[in-house]
Amino acid sequence: DMSLTEVNSFSPSVPISPSSMINEYKFEDGPEIRDLFITVDDPESHITAIETFITYRVVTKTTRGEFDSSEYEVRRRYQDFLWLKSKLEEAHPTLIIPPLPEKFIMRGMVERFSDEFIETRRKALHKFLNRIADHPTLTFNEDFKIFLTAQAWELSSHKKQGPGLLSRMGQTVRAVASSVRGAVKNRPEMFTEMNNYMETFSQKINLLDKIAHRIYKEEREYCNELKEYGPIHTLWSASEEDVADSLKGIAGCIERCGRATERRMAGLSEHLLPILHEYVLYSEILMGVLKRRDQIQGELDSKVDALASKKDLFSEEIGKLEDKVEHANNALKADWDRWKQNMQWDMRSTFTNVAENNLRYYEE
Repeated sequence: DMSLTEVNSFSPSVPISPSSMINEYKFEDGPEIRDLFITVDDPESHITAIETFITYRVVTKTTRGEFDSSEYEVRRRYQDFLWLKSKLEEAHPTLIIPPLPEKFIMRGMVERFSDEFIETRRKALHKFLNRIADHPTLTFNEDFKIFLTAQAWELSSHKKQGPGLLSRMGQTVRAVASSVRGAVKNRPEMFTEMNNYMETFSQKINLLDKIAHRIYKEEREYCNELKEYGPIHTLWSASEEDVADSLKGIAGCIERCGRATERRMAGLSEHLLPILHEYVLYSEILMGVLKRRDQIQGELDSKVDALASKKDLFSEEIGKLEDKVEHANNALKADWDRWKQNMQWDMRSTFTNVAENNLRYYEE
């Protein structure tokens, strides 16, 4: 009950009722024409004297002219994905970079390197790359292209190169952003609203994430109990001839309930938990992006204040900073709209799926 109340109180764009979600969600006129298709599959374990790790096959098919071939196949490990994410953050400090699963996603629920863990991570890595591919700016990033096309030794060589100008700028912005406290003096109202929205969103999505994990834990405990009670009734029937058939019927019923509960748990772990956790990570990313935008705004404000008291500063420096702020604002505004639409679509799909899964469960 609490989770439904929290979602409804958060935003009218993310209701629980499937029919109302369909009515309130506004779709785009049509799908964009895609020219880059990426698949992450075929995980392989590698054991060395130092470490054990998993690599994934990344297959890229494209019709873009800047690629030398129409199809590429490379193998990448988790650390390579982390490198790509950091390069995108450095080059595009005010764009919303998609999240990666943490080092140990879904801690306490699956063992590291188990089939379930590897499959959960594979899906997350697949989604990560395809979100980048569908992004109007990130998709043309040079490091992204190298990640998709370079052989292992080429990628390793590229990683060892020093950061370029954009990377150094990104690092500076990230370093200084952490020192920004509170609202900047001349922050546009739009970004204040974004900050307020994200503070609320972060609270709600973290609460939903905790509730979903609690529900999953309770379902697992219930399922384990059913697995115990079924055989008990079967054994009991052997010593009670008069009610043997009834006891066997109860045992069969419990067994069917157990299978239905397992299917329901699979739906939760596949469709609900990963989506909620992804948006927990997104909320952290969005707060960081907004802080970096504020830092750029603060840099301009400080120069304007200095110009008012010192005659030796050139006004053209102010102009450059104004351009920088405008670029950051426009980049974030466009990305914000895309992210919000994708978020609403994901939430709609996720909760509709959970509702349908619950209906099937109770019918069974």
